[in-house]
Amino acid sequence: MKHFKQSIYNLIVDTSSNLPPDVRRALNRAMNVEIPATQSALALQTIAINVDMAADGAVPICQDTGMPTFEIRVPMGANEILMKREIQEAVEQATKDGKLRPNAVDSLTGKNSGNNLGPGAPVVHFEQWERDDIEVRLLLKGGGCENKNIQYSLPAELPNLGRADRTLEGVRKCIMHAVYQAQGQGCSVGALGVAIGGDRTSGYSFAKHQLFRSLDDVNPNPELAALERRIMEDANKLGIGTMGFGGSQTLIGCKIGALHRLPASFFVSVAYNCWAFRRQGVELDAKTGTITRWLYKDEVPVSRMTEDESLPLTGREVRLTTPISVEQIRSLKVGDVVLLSGIVHTGRDALHHHLLSHDSPVELSGGVIYHCGPVALKQGNEWMINAAGPTTSIREEPYQGDIIRKFGVRAVIGKGGMGAKTLAALKECGAVYLNAIGGAAQYYTKCIEKVEGVDFLDFGIPEAMWHLRVKDFAAVVTMDAHGKSLHADVEKASAAKLAEFADLAS
Repeated sequence: MKHFKQSIYNLIVDTSSNLPPDVRRALNRAMNVEIPATQSALALQTIAINVDMAADGAVPICQDTGMPTFEIRVPMGANEILMKREIQEAVEQATKDGKLRPNAVDSLTGKNSGNNLGPGAPVVHFEQWERDDIEVRLLLKGGGCENKNIQYSLPAELPNLGRADRTLEGVRKCIMHAVYQAQGQGCSVGALGVAIGGDRTSGYSFAKHQLFRSLDDVNPNPELAALERRIMEDANKLGIGTMGFGGSQTLIGCKIGALHRLPASFFVSVAYNCWAFRRQGVELDAKTGTITRWLYKDEVPVSRMTEDESLPLTGREVRLTTPISVEQIRSLKVGDVVLLSGIVHTGRDALHHHLLSHDSPVELSGGVIYHCGPVALKQGNEWMINAAGPTTSIREEPYQGDIIRKFGVRAVIGKGGMGAKTLAALKECGAVYLNAIGGAAQYYTKCIEKVEGVDFLDFGIPEAMWHLRVKDFAAVVTMDAHGKSLHADVEKASAAKLAEFADLAS
């Protein structure tokens, strides 16, 4: 199969950069029904711009390209050893070309392999079938939404929902709770893959397998089809909204499957996927390895999500340039849209842990820390950023308040919000949390004028401290210096809504 590796490379690039038509249609439906002129509507508009920009440039939709997961069906006699080797080579090349971010980290040493290869990476599953061709499906599921996967063992007591029994009604409660617990940290609007039954391992695997279904399909099991429809209707009444900003659209898909189980076990496993629903598939000629058909593409060309690549300004946006003063920060309130210019410094888990006990290599007083692990490529002696959207901020909750106090940081950019410890530091020190739109890696990349430098490259590209000069970087104040948190308000309101769905057995 002399063309197999190139076909896999083409599949990786398309999956990373081009949302399939069924996902685009679902996002368009969400845009059309969301309440205009709200933060959620603004977020959906940013998402639409980002989708087009990524497809136009064949660059990653989101900087977190996840753990590549391949599901492959092969005819009898196929050389799976050779195919796996060429898949690894294609993944390595796609990483080198900036189509994938280097995401494979040694769990013992913390060292990034730099090429997305290592024990268990990428994930490759083979299955024989009776056809003569080869089918390859690929899922790129980022860490933010992967962290919001959840598994329940029934019977169970669920917050705001009461007892969930070993029934479809109990399953419904679990799925509703799964949507609630994700809030905006999983980059809603999201999609769910759900597995009823199995064991702990097969349940999670089968839940993720449901994400390969088209969002437009209808479950062949009438009971599960009815449950899918009901979850879609009820979840969008929780008021979580895009990015957890509040709003009428929280879910764009729910796909449920069922496995046999042990008498002693009843698991409900939920795989949460963000709006950047990157999955694609191809059929290949088993002799040549050439692509004969794309699985998730319509016959007609994919329509653009929007006609304009810039957000319309209202004139009410607040323009800030680093370094930022305490007085400027204290004047901001939750809901303000900020256009930030100047220098921002990226920082994730490794940097925050390091800064607790070390000095910063750059001055952070009056500065901005951006929770971001970019896709970065070196061209000659210069670095360029290929994708740079926000990562989920809650992981830094154990550190962020102390970092703000220690260094005089005035703003933190991320997605999904942070907790009470950070909120207290914002109020005490005069700082704000700015929520950028998760997954919008290309939209924010165009705001980067220059890479001014980088520190801690030994942490790996995603965890390094990148110093970026930005212009008109748009984000929403969701936690201010007066003790107000939009995230806490939405979580409280959605918990009350969730309780309304506690006892709705039909």
